Amino acid sequence: MDDKKKGATVRRTIPTLIATTALVLGLAACGSGAEDTGTSTPTDAALKVGVSPVPHGEILTYVKDNLAEKAGLKLEIVEFTDYVQPNRALADGQLDANYFQHVPYLDEEKAAKGYKFTALKPVHIEPLGVYSKKVDSLADLPNKGVVAIPNDPSNSGRALNLLAANGVITLKDGAGVKATTRDIVDNPKQLEFRELEAAQLPRSLDDTAASVINGNYAIDAGLTPATDALALEKGADNPYANLVVVRDGGDSDPRVQKLEELLHSPEVKTFIEGKYKGSVVAAF
Repeated sequence: MDDKKKGATVRRTIPTLIATTALVLGLAACGSGAEDTGTSTPTDAALKVGVSPVPHGEILTYVKDNLAEKAGLKLEIVEFTDYVQPNRALADGQLDANYFQHVPYLDEEKAAKGYKFTALKPVHIEPLGVYSKKVDSLADLPNKGVVAIPNDPSNSGRALNLLAANGVITLKDGAGVKATTRDIVDNPKQLEFRELEAAQLPRSLDDTAASVINGNYAIDAGLTPATDALALEKGADNPYANLVVVRDGGDSDPRVQKLEELLHSPEVKTFIEGKYKGSVVAAF
């Protein structure tokens, strides 16, 4: 091969080598990035848990301050003031777990939004209660009075069942936890039922004859369910125990397993009993 041809070959080969080298390095970089940002999370990383402030945030703060360090668990607590955002944040990967809901609510969310979530073991029950600033007993509810109930289906059915259990209304047979106002077959006082977002219910007390309020929001508003409620759910066989929820597969995370062990410890049970005095009940 003459010198001109050799020179042309070299000129053609060098760019090819550069391009090939860049491609190999690019693939190597992609491989390195995939390895660094894979689905596995270091077991010493903080577990990020979304909670309602009361009592979930208080219970988890007790765990963080008193039990987690000894167990080798780091916790990051993120508070939410509604029932919608914690599941969105979990689905989006912004959280590792959340702790604010019961199974009937979770089942509704999964059916409506397609969440791939797993519920873990029950931790506590917040008895739903009927509260009023206008009357001292359910028997004193005025004719055609307004009664506010939660607007999410699982808790609205829960509220109606509580009122039925205390003789305020009668529900048709088999209505169960999915009861709606359409299932009311007897309403002697012709009460008007107003559905509100659960977080708004404590504020509704100035405008209603009575409001059926979730335990966490009642406590957060300064109410004491065990003494202030005109009627309160019974704890036995209550299907509405609150628990930790993770994305499917998250229950194998060693950090989640440590959290579950701590949340179901004798120390947490004693904390719940001492702090809430029946307004929140341990479910284990």
